Order: sequence, then C-alpha cells, then structure tokens
Amino acid sequence: VQLQASGGGLVQAGGSLRLSCVASARTFSSYGMGWFRQAPGKEREFVAAITMSGVGTRYASSMQGRLTTTRDNAKNTVDLQMTNLKPEDTAVYYCAAGLGDVTLTTLRYDYWGQGTQVTVSS
Repeated sequence: VQLQASGGGLVQAGGSLRLSCVASARTFSSYGMGWFRQAPGKEREFVAAITMSGVGTRYASSMQGRLTTTRDNAKNTVDLQMTNLKPEDTAVYYCAAGLGDVTLTTLRYDYWGQGTQVTVSS
C-alpha cells in the first residue's frame, strides 16, 4: 500500500487546512486509516483515526473539536479537516493504513505516507 499525503502549507493562527491522503490499495475499504504528526525535536503523536467504513472516528484529546476526518472509499482517499489552527500544530503530518477496524483501538499501522508539512504562524 502506498500513501500520498497532500494539502499542507503555511497558515495563520486561527486558520484552517484540509489534508488529503490517497492510497494505492485495491481494497482500500479493508484498511483503517490514521493521521499522525511529528514536530521538530518531538516524537510522532496520534492525531486522528477512522474505521474502514468511515463510521467510527477517534481524535487526539489535545485537538478535540478542531478535527474532522472523513474518507471516500470509492476514491481511495481520507481527509483531515483542521480548524482554529495554533502555532503548536506546526508539524509534518502523516497518513497511515492498517488492516481492519482494530486500528482504531491499537493505533498500530503498517503503511505510512511521506508526510506533508503544516506550518502555523502566530
């Protein structure tokens, strides 16, 4: 499975961004999807996850209320809408894929994209 994330950029604090990830998998609907981020000098951290069907979602508590993740299984894409962005949200954002809905609980993924840079200015 190959993943390609896009949509990052420079945005002012309080602004919004929509990240997108397209997957090469034939059976995209068999994969739970996740979003993670890594800021300079920090460990990678969980941001959001979505089940195979898109019905179930999970978000990092630190960003709760500012995130919405959705997926389109017909287009092999998963999106992450971020609002009210803060300078501390600056990071490289990665999408990830793993088989099954168990990923919503375990947050363990087998495939990772290359990441897209999000920079929030104050």
